[in-house]
Amino acid sequence: MEFARDTVSRLTPTSENAERRQVTILEPQGRWPRLRLHDLWEYRDLLYFLVWRDVKVRYKQTVLGAAWAILQPVLATVVFSVFFGRLAKVPSDGFPYPVFAYVAILPWQLFSFCLAESASSLVSNQNLIQKVYFPRLVIPLATVLTGLVDFGVAFIVLLILLFGYGIVPSAASFVLLPAFLLFAIAAALSVGIWLSALNVQFRDVRYTLPFLTQIWMFATPVVYSSRLVPDKWRPLYGLNPMTGVVEGFRWALLGGAKGVTPQVWVSAGMVVLLLAGGLFYFRRMESTFADIV
Repeated sequence: MEFARDTVSRLTPTSENAERRQVTILEPQGRWPRLRLHDLWEYRDLLYFLVWRDVKVRYKQTVLGAAWAILQPVLATVVFSVFFGRLAKVPSDGFPYPVFAYVAILPWQLFSFCLAESASSLVSNQNLIQKVYFPRLVIPLATVLTGLVDFGVAFIVLLILLFGYGIVPSAASFVLLPAFLLFAIAAALSVGIWLSALNVQFRDVRYTLPFLTQIWMFATPVVYSSRLVPDKWRPLYGLNPMTGVVEGFRWALLGGAKGVTPQVWVSAGMVVLLLAGGLFYFRRMESTFADIV
């Protein structure tokens, strides 16, 4: 049975000064587990350590080091520009195809990185989980924050690309870019915590993940415009959380008359549902991680 921990302060009447002590009370967990998200703040030092450890391990003993954070989206943009932009003549909403593709590749690579790392995060940290107590949600959250390092480095290339093509985002749309970045982080975390908890029980999750990521990319308007999707299917198309993320990034950085489309709001609602469900499922299964990991 899982117990919820509450720490309270009590006065012990053993002395005249009434010494204040902390007492830990164990209570049975209810049907709906407590999220206790404030624990993440209490263990922020551990979160910082895990992020810094993952960043160092990621580029340890590499020839190019952090340059891989730039090469991956740049090479992907070159390949997509040749095959989809030049050969297939895929429309790019009136923008140069390399810019059109690169703006979408950045949030997508953040998302795909978080899926791959989050799915195996609990299993790869099993020694830590089995030895000490800490909120296990810190582990998949650290993988998401690690992906932000690559995103920040690759974003500099995007600014250079926009300057080279003479594209200047409007102030009204560019100011919302942090909100769409938070949207991307929430989308990555909402799916990542589901996969991390499921992979503890079902280890074949990691084998299906590459196929899932590949199919998911083509179901997201990364290499093509969402305008190619018929109007009657666009609300259903918005159920893909990354549809709203990519559309939001393109609007914030490239502008356009579409603005924040209804499918962005549909995607945002889907992220909220996935994140809330994932948090409850993760907390419900958290007490079993140390036993079966």
